[in-house]
Amino acid sequence: MKVSELYKDKKKTLSFEIVPPEKNSELSSIDETLDILCELNPDFISVTFGAGGSENCNSTIEVARKIKEKYNIEPVVHLTCLNYSKDEIDLIAKQLQQSGVQNILALRGDKIPNVQAKNDFKYASDLIAYMKSKYDFCFLGACYPEGHPESESSVADIKHLKEKVNSGTEVLLSQLFFDNNYFYDFQEKCKVADIDVPIIAGIMPAISKSQLEKMVSLCGVTIPPQLERIVNKFSSNKDSLFDAGMSYGISQIIDLLASDVDGVHIYTMNNPMVAKRISAEIHNFIK
Repeated sequence: MKVSELYKDKKKTLSFEIVPPEKNSELSSIDETLDILCELNPDFISVTFGAGGSENCNSTIEVARKIKEKYNIEPVVHLTCLNYSKDEIDLIAKQLQQSGVQNILALRGDKIPNVQAKNDFKYASDLIAYMKSKYDFCFLGACYPEGHPESESSVADIKHLKEKVNSGTEVLLSQLFFDNNYFYDFQEKCKVADIDVPIIAGIMPAISKSQLEKMVSLCGVTIPPQLERIVNKFSSNKDSLFDAGMSYGISQIIDLLASDVDGVHIYTMNNPMVAKRISAEIHNFIK
């Protein structure tokens, strides 16, 4: 099933992200996590695609295949393009088809130090346009409520997003954010630009101070004063910070659902208890 079909009847979706191990030999290490996530019956599970070469690609595809075949849940495979040629993308596409994968989150990917990028795909929109002309996948695209870290301005950012949608993106999935007002402002900008596809809100509960600091460094997301106080107050007590961070994240989600967000995507960081707590708390809001 294509993820885009979920939104035809205005359904509010709940989905999770999982990070596969870097090596195929370690695939069994996430079986328990998968068991718990799939037991919660999400609308789909996205599987990240790292920079670990062909073996990492294989582990991503293998995890996606297992989600589809064993649990009967739709996987969304992350696919980067900056460091791949058209021939390599064609090979991956055929592997995805053989594994029953119908949904791809198309990404540019990070620039790798001391590695020359290939010339076939400069942006995710290039990847989508190329694959759309050859394959029958549903393409999701990333979006950034606070702006892409490399974008020169919010106007340029929305312009590039519009190009991504015009190239064939059917659903947008946002980067994490901790202040819902950034997301609501972003939604308005999309309306003005006539970007008319479902926009899923990406949420990562702040349950680790070091993890939070890493996200700020990598993504440039803003930490609201309320969340900063929570993290500083409870950072020395792991259990307290987990409960407080989850409470903040769940409040975010309930507010988003009350504002009729198209869907919520949880960056679980492979912690199934995060998904389990959220599913239990918002069950009555997302029926």
